[in-house]
Amino acid sequence: MQYTDILLKPLVSEKANMAKETANQVAFFVHPGANKVEIAKAVEEAFSVKVTAVNVVRQRAIRRTRWGRKSGTVSGYKKAYVTLAEGHKIEFFEGV
Repeated sequence: MQYTDILLKPLVSEKANMAKETANQVAFFVHPGANKVEIAKAVEEAFSVKVTAVNVVRQRAIRRTRWGRKSGTVSGYKKAYVTLAEGHKIEFFEGV
């Protein structure tokens, strides 16, 4: 897989911003079949940075039911918190 197939989109949330500021981590939604090694290589190739660690969180799909009837579903996803080496950083929104 190419890095464009592995990295789906950056995760922008309060938790991701706090991790970016305190631990030099960046969060991405990633392909469900990608492993840690592939994610690290994809980030290094896409942004020209050095990756020291990758932590992966997987959320399975949820079926919502109410009164015994199916009322909807929430799709599953996989996200990765990528720790960058000292002195490296990725800026998504520089002028905002």
